[in-house]
Amino acid sequence: MARAETEQEHSPAVPGRRRLVLSRLLRAVMAILHALGALRPIIARVGGPAADSVAGLGRRNRPVLKWLLPWLIAGFLAFTLLPLNVTLAVTQFDVFPLIAFVAGIAQSAALVLILLRPRAATVLQFVAVAVFAIAIPPDSGSTWPLTVTGLFTLVAHIALVAAWAGRRTALVTWSGSVLLLTVVALLDPRGRTLTDGLTMMILYPILSTLALGAVLMIRGWQEARRELADARRDVEVEQSQRAVAEERTRIARELHDVVAHSMSVIHMQATSASYRIKDLDPESKAEFARIAAGARSTMREMRQLLAVLRDESADPELTPVPGLGRLPELIESAGRAGVPVELREAETVREAALPESVALAAYRIIQESLSNVIRHAPGARTTICLDVEGPDLVLTVVNDAAAQPAQSMEGPGRASHGLPGMRERVRLVGGLLAAGPRAEGGYRVEAKLPIGGDE
Repeated sequence: MARAETEQEHSPAVPGRRRLVLSRLLRAVMAILHALGALRPIIARVGGPAADSVAGLGRRNRPVLKWLLPWLIAGFLAFTLLPLNVTLAVTQFDVFPLIAFVAGIAQSAALVLILLRPRAATVLQFVAVAVFAIAIPPDSGSTWPLTVTGLFTLVAHIALVAAWAGRRTALVTWSGSVLLLTVVALLDPRGRTLTDGLTMMILYPILSTLALGAVLMIRGWQEARRELADARRDVEVEQSQRAVAEERTRIARELHDVVAHSMSVIHMQATSASYRIKDLDPESKAEFARIAAGARSTMREMRQLLAVLRDESADPELTPVPGLGRLPELIESAGRAGVPVELREAETVREAALPESVALAAYRIIQESLSNVIRHAPGARTTICLDVEGPDLVLTVVNDAAAQPAQSMEGPGRASHGLPGMRERVRLVGGLLAAGPRAEGGYRVEAKLPIGGDE
């Protein structure tokens, strides 16, 4: 009875003392915050231009929100939970004010420290949680071993670790927090048991698991979006590179088909001039020899250029270029080079509606075949046959044995693009190509090109 009367006599004074302690505590917090604000210009002056340049470099290298948003979130949580942790611990759970103040600051500081040192922040948070659990009196009627605000602070800590430090660190931190609460409940120096903290031992794992899972799910979704964006960029880069390779291959093929033929004609005309023109003076012979040498040099340089441009793996797109209507010009140029050419074109070929791609392929095959005759069998009689057999255009270029020794325009061991180029053209229109030497001498090229092929 005496103890109850004493408690009743002093109970009116207890709330007054608590309000006094709380007001002094809040004034101390405001003074600390004001001091930190006053120190900001000093810190900026100490950092000087170097600090500004480093900060500017970070901002240039990363989007503003990417580095600023975590600091805003962590700072908001820290400054919001700090007064709640301290105030509720003192007023509701009878924690000694100084202990509540120090432990509350430690918990809030740990939330911000995660962005710099996740492990040190976790150790600081766990120490503050243990201090609060021990400082709470057994008869306070609290949700031991955590206060309500302490529960949300620890859950926020786990979520920030998961968002900033990664999956593995977050899982280790979550496991450590559950183990910490279990150890504190089992080894409480004030004699409390695990049953006394059963509510928090059930509630905290549930809430922290939900927060951890939500953050990890959001991070996984963001990583998937980044990987998808990276994959799209890779595809775009690959497509652009492929387009460049295809264009280079097309240019290389056209250079080979057009320039090589013209240079072969020039070389052959210059070489055979001394045989075709009677009473040619030595100075003119020397000039023709220089022209032939220049043609050979140009061909060698063009072969080197083609080796750089050509990509055998590319599948270039065909563009409208000369067709069979220009065969007379081609035959005339070969004749000027000393190669007699006979064209046998069936009436069905003139009447047939040839796809543009087939006409182009046929023209280029004939052009390359005549160039090969000029280079390797100068003066050899050549016959070109064109006919339509069923759904195919049949093209044959046959030349006899060389009438005179050939003078090679390129050195030995050079890469040959003539026959591979013909095979490529035939493949693009879905046809067949056969080429090889004849038993009686000379060479034969035969191609079957489907008239109904893709243009």
